[in-house]
Amino acid sequence: MKTKPIDITKSSGEKVKFSLAKLRASLNRTGADSHTVNRIIDKVNDELYDGISTKEIYNRAFALLKKKKGILASKYKLKKAIYELGPTGFPFERFIGAILQYSGYSVEIDRVLNGHCVTHQIDVLAHKNGEAILIECKFHSEEGLKCNVKVPLYIHSRYNDVKSFWDADPKKDADLTRGWVVTNTRFTEDAIMYGQCANLYLLSWDYPKNDGLKDRIDRLGLYPITVSTLLTGREKQFLLGRNIVLCRELVRDAYYLDHLGVSETRKNHILNEIKMLCQHNVP
Repeated sequence: MKTKPIDITKSSGEKVKFSLAKLRASLNRTGADSHTVNRIIDKVNDELYDGISTKEIYNRAFALLKKKKGILASKYKLKKAIYELGPTGFPFERFIGAILQYSGYSVEIDRVLNGHCVTHQIDVLAHKNGEAILIECKFHSEEGLKCNVKVPLYIHSRYNDVKSFWDADPKKDADLTRGWVVTNTRFTEDAIMYGQCANLYLLSWDYPKNDGLKDRIDRLGLYPITVSTLLTGREKQFLLGRNIVLCRELVRDAYYLDHLGVSETRKNHILNEIKMLCQHNVP
């Protein structure tokens, strides 16, 4: 299918050329069949106009997916759902900790560590096979913002201060091997260059390629509760406030829905939605 070349407006205000391939890729990631994908692309394509916002395109595609099947819409809204983990960064820290736990790490959240010069409050400390990694999370609740080079510069200095004290501790039970910087948005080119040079591991929505947050979430089935199309915003905030961040956690602690006064019928609908989501993998 061909489309006329038009400019679209990103959330940052930047103008870029509309990419049919990118829209198709985002729809394919939901696991929708090719017939559904093609029908949605046809409808969205018919409504394009010069200057249309990415938000308008997203809303149209989301509505069409939700009409077809709720679970497809839930997977399509994953990026938006990560933003909904705000306004504070703590649910995002817990979310990153959960991803690492399901990857075989033991995890501590919000740990205070001594440095050579000062103490540091660390977002996530993870251990695996006698090695430890120090993870700092940079959460943005607004779309369009990027992590610039100042972020890895700052995290690198903190990591070096902690490592100086850590390496000198004769009682340490693991080697501190690397610092991570994790964001729900994207890194600037300078930030990536500095991270590579300083041996920091950078993890963002789509970086590293094929192993960014979106890839890990799909691969592990670790969806945040904010992807739900059935829970209200108030209900999501209630659950996040009680450290229920993952869909899997709500399945395990479904009694929180009773605390919210959710009817038995609606409770079953919500649990069926998130159970299907946890089991649903992209082909």
